[in-house]
Amino acid sequence: MPKIKEKRMEELPKLDNTLVYTDFDEQNPAPKGTWNSHVFEKDQPIVLELACGKGEYSVGLAELEPDKNYVGIDIKGNRVWVGATEALEKGLDNVRYLRCFIDHLDQFFGKDEVDEAWIVFSDPYLKKERKRLTAPKFLKTYRKVMKPDAVIHLKTDSDVLYEYTKETIEQEGLQLLDDDRDVHNNRPDDPKLSIITYYEEMHLEKGKTIKYLSFRLGD
Repeated sequence: MPKIKEKRMEELPKLDNTLVYTDFDEQNPAPKGTWNSHVFEKDQPIVLELACGKGEYSVGLAELEPDKNYVGIDIKGNRVWVGATEALEKGLDNVRYLRCFIDHLDQFFGKDEVDEAWIVFSDPYLKKERKRLTAPKFLKTYRKVMKPDAVIHLKTDSDVLYEYTKETIEQEGLQLLDDDRDVHNNRPDDPKLSIITYYEEMHLEKGKTIKYLSFRLGD
């Protein structure tokens, strides 16, 4: 492991806005059902950024919407460190980071505890549909922690993930709320969709169009 990554991994558990759980640990219980009361210490809608990478979206959204509590989630601690330290530098008290596996969300959040989720430039897993974060098995996991009327947002450069998610929405009988094949041309002034991540910037430089979907999770 490069020294900078090793240093960040050592620092990560010490950051005031970061919780690290790579496995279930009874000696270090997760704040399941108590995120608002014990972690944020303010009762506001909870929004997840799943596979948050360097956390640009959770930081950007937390700045735009101080009346919501944001949790960026990823297993890659080196990347989480970037978002967590930026949030601390900006003094954002409505964003936290959680290092854990996304398919273990129900170990860390209680039933109906989460109001909304963003999936931004996640790996499209071109050869492994089941690993895509909008696959039915993940939707099943989300339903364990999200409200029935919760909204999930997908922002991606991948045609495969975009089309797959639309098909999944239809097959699952979910409500498609929004569908845009080129958000930067069609909505240049949308404050949420105009947040640019590290990977998004690379995709845009290659001339790729950025697609967006939102849908209601349902029961």
